[in-house]
Amino acid sequence: MRHVRRIGNLPADLTSFVGRKRELAQIRQLLTASRLVTLTGVGGVGKTRLALRAAAEHHRAFDAVWLVDLTGLDDPHLVVETVAETVGLRDESMICPVDGLAQLLASQRTLLVLDNCEHLSDACAELADSLLRTASELRIIATSRQSLGITGEHAMKVAPLAVPGVDQPLTEKAPELYDGVALFVERAAAAVPEFTLTQDNQSAVAELCRRLEGIPLAIELAAVRLRALSVSALVEHLNDRYRFLTRGSRTAAPRQRTLHALVNWSFQLLSTPEQTLWTRLSIFPGDFDLETAESVCTGDGIEREDVLDLVDGLLDKSLLQREEHDRQVRYRMLETLREFGRLRLSADERRALLRRHRDRYRLLVDQALAEWFGPQQVSWFTRLRLERAHLRAALEFCLQEPGEAEAGLHIATLLYETHWKPNAFYSEGRHWLDRMLKAAPGPTAMRAEALCAEADAAYTQGDIAAAERLVEEGRALACKLGHSEALGLASLVSGMAANITGDYKRAGVLFEDAVTRNTEAGNTMRLACALLSLGTAADYLGERQRAAELVERSLALSEAQGESWVRSWVLIIVALGAWQGGDNARAISLLRESLVVGRDFDDRLIITVGMRALGWTLASEGDLIGAAHMLGAADKVRRTAGISTHWSQHAEFHEQCVASLRDKLGDDAFADAVRQGGEWTLEHATARALGTLRDTNKKDKVGETPVPSPLSRREQEVAELVAQGLGNKEISCALVIAQRTAESHIEHIMTKLGFKSRTQIAAWTTARKAEGGNL
Repeated sequence: MRHVRRIGNLPADLTSFVGRKRELAQIRQLLTASRLVTLTGVGGVGKTRLALRAAAEHHRAFDAVWLVDLTGLDDPHLVVETVAETVGLRDESMICPVDGLAQLLASQRTLLVLDNCEHLSDACAELADSLLRTASELRIIATSRQSLGITGEHAMKVAPLAVPGVDQPLTEKAPELYDGVALFVERAAAAVPEFTLTQDNQSAVAELCRRLEGIPLAIELAAVRLRALSVSALVEHLNDRYRFLTRGSRTAAPRQRTLHALVNWSFQLLSTPEQTLWTRLSIFPGDFDLETAESVCTGDGIEREDVLDLVDGLLDKSLLQREEHDRQVRYRMLETLREFGRLRLSADERRALLRRHRDRYRLLVDQALAEWFGPQQVSWFTRLRLERAHLRAALEFCLQEPGEAEAGLHIATLLYETHWKPNAFYSEGRHWLDRMLKAAPGPTAMRAEALCAEADAAYTQGDIAAAERLVEEGRALACKLGHSEALGLASLVSGMAANITGDYKRAGVLFEDAVTRNTEAGNTMRLACALLSLGTAADYLGERQRAAELVERSLALSEAQGESWVRSWVLIIVALGAWQGGDNARAISLLRESLVVGRDFDDRLIITVGMRALGWTLASEGDLIGAAHMLGAADKVRRTAGISTHWSQHAEFHEQCVASLRDKLGDDAFADAVRQGGEWTLEHATARALGTLRDTNKKDKVGETPVPSPLSRREQEVAELVAQGLGNKEISCALVIAQRTAESHIEHIMTKLGFKSRTQIAAWTTARKAEGGNL
């Protein structure tokens, strides 16, 4: 089985990339000589776009290429967690996150793109230095307005695009000679399809590009104005605007004055409501949806029903960018434009907007918890991941604004159950809970629950001493307040810890208490968890009949509510019971059902346990190679997720299976099969576990009918082009179809395959071709 390359998470280009051949060649040379290349330059000069293009051109030289966008991150303590989460490393162990990252990156050739480092330069420099010293195959491209300043770094100044000089005549071949002109001509044609470079306008185009000093952002903003002005009129307006604006900012660098002048001109050409919305949107830390803009930015001149039209106007003028995340439309403002908008807000306006933003996300978190244990669970899981930057900003506001710490503690505690725990963001959860507990020391029921939540994260990561201190403090406070539900949570957390350490008798007592208290409180989610955990403890104590009844009660609760996440764990327990009873077919079916949930939630712990149990079951079925593959794949997921060995429950089953496979296959064949499974990507391994890819290690039977493709012929062509890294526009050109048609085909492919990203389509396509099957 070949290793299936996964290129990472590089986004598809929304517009074509123009020029920069010399810079790309220079980056290629620098990456050969240096393991850290930092692209520096003024805002708007195109550092991010250049870094992404360079990374895309180099992806075949690496096992993975990852973009880490730090734009919306303000807390330097979360830089490591953000990078770890991006590359798929979870923090379910006590290991230092930097060490865990280094171990993962040392095992493969990886290219990291750290984008927008300037506001977190110290944290980025420290992390880059540590990783580069440990992971010898790692390369990093960073973008920042200044270098990181560490040993081995090669800083490359990104200059503006080339433009013709004052005395240089322009011809129709100018786009081939000057990247600035090429960019303007292409973007102008996008705004006004009939636009071309002619003898009549070439002098004005040259003058315009000179005035804009080759700054890509400035050129793109200016090109949009051709819908209303000729090139000559555009130059005339810029001349007037610059003369007026540069007088008040003589200390600024010329290019900064130029960019500010153009952005300010774009601002002045907007209607008053559009200007107001721009400044208000600038407080958002990342991409946002329409509903958030309507909730936070309305009032004092903007009505809720007007926001959509205003957003559409900003999109039309290239002041907002439209993106799609998991089939949801969201909007993003470039950092340069956000900074401009923020500077136009007074301190009081900014504080009021941040409060409204916090209120919006407090309500969102309340709603998420209310609907979490139900059919909307997957939707909320996806939604909260998309809102991660906003959630962090809301928490930070609560810490910085006097009198808001209690609200922050409320948000953080609810997020633990709905966001940090399901995503295995344990380190981040502990980071925020610890800060909120220090900021809000009052003896409240929410504090008792927060202490237990942080204890649960600490237990999960193997930090037993801290966990015991936290849960006992939480239990004592709950007792003092007489808060039964918080006591139930304390018992549930302590019981899980006892289960992990093998003290099943004590775990049973604690889980009994958790069942009683959560039944009384009507907390269905925690009750389902308590019943499942009690059933597990009973099974360890040899009470098989009682264990089965408890697990079935938990399953009934989950199914009645249409819930998925807890149910996936119940399915694993039921599957193990079926396997022990000799019903391998049912066990495989249940494990695959659980793995679908693990895949949808990207829950590496569910995937690890499910794949491992599937390996044991396949061994019982006589599929020895398939079993070894699953064990190798499971171990890779465990290692890359940072899951510590204290999660290795049912260790005796695993040891017996490994011993049996070694005996039957021989040490070399067993090790080779485990190695092959360990080389699979997560997508490929999950597809194999779910039975959606056939095993080429088995000889094809004569006359065997190939597995039919779920895709139409046109969809297969689109999938192949996606795998080649083509964007929607390039696909539409290659197949001679409308761009919207190409987008529709990709949406249909994702729906049919159950995927959420183009990367998954590419991985699936590569795997199918490697297996010798049709797309």
